[in-house]
Amino acid sequence: MSEHPDEDGYRGQASLVVGEHEFAVSVDLRGHFQPIDGYYRWYGRIAADTALSAAVGGRKTSAVLRTPQGEAVGELSDPDPWDRYRIMGTSTPPFTLVTELDALEA
Repeated sequence: MSEHPDEDGYRGQASLVVGEHEFAVSVDLRGHFQPIDGYYRWYGRIAADTALSAAVGGRKTSAVLRTPQGEAVGELSDPDPWDRYRIMGTSTPPFTLVTELDALEA
């Protein structure tokens, strides 16, 4: 999933902005279209980062995630036992979506 346009999602380096702080992080992101409400839901994990953990303190918080493919507002949730925060958002994700038309043109 790392920066290959034929795969749905993104795995690689990103920038995470939480309040006044910006962190260089590693992420693994995916998503899916929810036909019931018509929204695209994207989600993933942020690799453990001690500076991020110190700044967020285990609380849910809003953040902006930037990848080389785009940026989006999301919400950080509680960290897992390995100190990896989950991030999720609705609508346009911070990565390129491959559409059926894209696949046909390839």
